[in-house]
Amino acid sequence: MSFSSDDEDPFEDQREGTDNAMRRLFAEYGRKNAFSFLVGTLTSVVARMLDLLPPLLLGIAIDAVLNQNQPFGLGPVPQAWLPTTRTQQFWLIAGIIAFAFFGGAIFHYGRNWGWNSFSQNIQHQIRTDTYDKMQRLNMDFFADKQTGEMMSVLSNDVNRLEQFLNGGMNSVFRLAAMVLGIATVMFLTNWQLALIALSPIPLIAAFTYYFVKKIQPKYAAVRSSVGEMNSRLENNLGGIQVIKSTNTEGYESDRVDDVSQSYYDAQWGAIKVRIKFFPTLRVISGIGFVATFIVGGIWVFQGPPGPFTNSLSVGLFTTFILYTQRFIWPMAQFGQIINMYQRARASAERIFGLMDEPSRLAQDPDADELAVSEGRVEYDDVNFGYDDERTVKDVSFDVDGGETVALVGPTGAGKSTVLKLLLRMYDVDDGAIRIDGQDIGDVTLSSLRRSIGYVSQDSYLFYGTVKENIAYGSFDASDEEIVEAAKAAEAHEFIENLPEGYETMAGERGVKLSGGQRQRITIARAILKDPAILVLDEATSDVDTETEMLIQRSLDRLTADRTTFSIAHRLSTIKDADQIVVLEDGQVKEHGTHDELLELGELYANLWAVQAGEIDELPEEFVERATRRQAQTEAGTGD
Repeated sequence: MSFSSDDEDPFEDQREGTDNAMRRLFAEYGRKNAFSFLVGTLTSVVARMLDLLPPLLLGIAIDAVLNQNQPFGLGPVPQAWLPTTRTQQFWLIAGIIAFAFFGGAIFHYGRNWGWNSFSQNIQHQIRTDTYDKMQRLNMDFFADKQTGEMMSVLSNDVNRLEQFLNGGMNSVFRLAAMVLGIATVMFLTNWQLALIALSPIPLIAAFTYYFVKKIQPKYAAVRSSVGEMNSRLENNLGGIQVIKSTNTEGYESDRVDDVSQSYYDAQWGAIKVRIKFFPTLRVISGIGFVATFIVGGIWVFQGPPGPFTNSLSVGLFTTFILYTQRFIWPMAQFGQIINMYQRARASAERIFGLMDEPSRLAQDPDADELAVSEGRVEYDDVNFGYDDERTVKDVSFDVDGGETVALVGPTGAGKSTVLKLLLRMYDVDDGAIRIDGQDIGDVTLSSLRRSIGYVSQDSYLFYGTVKENIAYGSFDASDEEIVEAAKAAEAHEFIENLPEGYETMAGERGVKLSGGQRQRITIARAILKDPAILVLDEATSDVDTETEMLIQRSLDRLTADRTTFSIAHRLSTIKDADQIVVLEDGQVKEHGTHDELLELGELYANLWAVQAGEIDELPEEFVERATRRQAQTEAGTGD
């Protein structure tokens, strides 16, 4: 599935259903990491207080030590504790300034440790929680989402949160401490000049509010376009062989150019708002500095101007200038914090929206474990549909323990869906599926899926060694058990001939192995699991005749004495099944053995005739129905 730049964010519904994502982030994850949060907060405040000491001490030194036009004092420190000579006073101030720098370095280290620990822990926790929730959603969720979109949430969005929790939160407390500290010192020393220096604050607040309203939808568009671009890149890299074999590099380059352009447009839209905001914010903040310099300068050499009455010394004026200059930077940084917050908020909405995605699978926490004795399976008037479209209709049949039942029918008949219901990839809408009399909806999912082995046409292998892929899901298996499973799957000999045997890396998705080799590894995986019930979904459809013979031999071993469901388009592979269920349009049309269905002369007999090459003898009605089914399949309907 692909989508254009005009499409909505695939996670828009999830985002809109999220209430105050940032508050939830701190409530659910901040509490788990309260210690590092407190360390980061307290050390940020202390570090900034120490940073404010040098300008204040410089003003005292100018007035009391160098010019001697003010009495020497250090605020709340008792006068009796202070030295009386100029030299001693000078060295005391120098020592305190040195302490402020060295002590500040220690507290800055604590600040960085605290906020990095806080952000990294939350990043790890929220990524693993989001992935855990995502993998437990039922399959219809994944049918509507691309891999790149989901990767965007797990990677880009989670990283955005980490950036804000580290850089943003770090800056929030650092700047809050600095701004409040500067404002407090200014008001305590000369509140009249402080009003001049801090006069831009209301304008800064109003302008920041305007920026937030403008930038929020821009960042939502950026997040959507990132997911779209990731999806296109993931699809193309995954299909690189098809692109090369069909000589469509130019076409795909154009498609990547389109999604990259969409990302560029969304990102540039946000950048245009951002690059206007920060310079304007600096200008507004600079107004306070210029006003402080002019008014304070006149105050020093001409006396209090206009309505002002307090005295202003050279040292105090110097302190005000230094503080006002420091005040400009925090105000500009505040805009960047808002910028980071808006990015994080958009990401948090997607993350928590995904976490809150409801699953159609009802899971009773007190459900019983599935206990399989005979392996008898019953489909009792089963109905199911994707959204409003009914795809399985009144399906009923019984399978005795140890029997093999084959599901056949045209493409789009509902064969795979029927077996996915047995695995509870989806829940039935009506009716019931029972194993040894137990409704599968009333037992735990883990016990149900432990009891069922699944071998699909896809033969998916994970990145890792051949041994790891065989043992996947049976992680405690010994090397001897793994080898025995490989032998039973006719895989041992080719594995031994690989460069590093069982330790050979299979490559991403098993690309270093042939289709038949991958298939036999997945069969070995199922043999090692030793399930009570086995599901084979077209397990030999994509291999050559010789490989099919080898796979069929391993399947014969695997299906012996266990209940087996088999889907096959190649009817020769299932003609010996104990029973064959023929599906069409989601309904059971025929049911019997191979010979019984041939004698009936209906749908199964016609499908057999197609594979036997007797096309000219097929009824016209069958050909017309096949044409209609093919058209429906091409329109998007499948098994």
